[in-house]
Amino acid sequence: MAKSSDEPHPQYWLLKSEASCFSIDDLARAPKQTTCWDGVRNYQARNYMRDSMKLGDLVFFYHSNSEPSAIAGIAKIVKESYPDHTAFDPQDMHYDAKSDAKKPTWMMVDIEHVETFKKPLPLELLRKIPGLADMVLLQKGSRLSVQPVAAKEWNLIVKMAAK
Repeated sequence: MAKSSDEPHPQYWLLKSEASCFSIDDLARAPKQTTCWDGVRNYQARNYMRDSMKLGDLVFFYHSNSEPSAIAGIAKIVKESYPDHTAFDPQDMHYDAKSDAKKPTWMMVDIEHVETFKKPLPLELLRKIPGLADMVLLQKGSRLSVQPVAAKEWNLIVKMAAK
C-alpha cells in the first residue's frame, strides 16, 4: 500500500558503535536481528532518540574506532524511546547513580538489522564525496553517537553502497 502524501517519510539517522563492543554482525546474529540501543550518555544524542526518532526511521550503522571507521550497513527503528534500564543497574558499565527510575534521564530505542553492506564505506571515502560535505559525521569535532542524516546524504550513501 502506497503512503498518502500527508504521511511523514522516514527520517534518517546514524548510530555509532565500536565494532569490538557491538558490530552490525552482532546485530545480524541477535535474536530477531533486534537489540536495544542502550548506553547513550550524551544529552543531545538522548534528545534525538527521545524526541525525534520514530518507528520505521532508518539508521546507518557506523563502526567507530575501527580500522577503518566506516558505515557498515542499515538498521531501522522498531521501538521508540523508552527508559534505558542500564542506567539503574550498578553492575552495568552504563550505570548512572544520578539517574532516577521514576524520572529517567537516559533513554534508548530498539533497532532491527536491515542490511549489511557488502563493503563498508570508510570515513575517508565519505570525505571525498562532494554531496556529503555538510553531513554531521564529517564535521570537524563531530563526536555524537546519534546523528541526523539528511535525505540527500542518505540517498547518496545508499547508492554508493550498492556499487
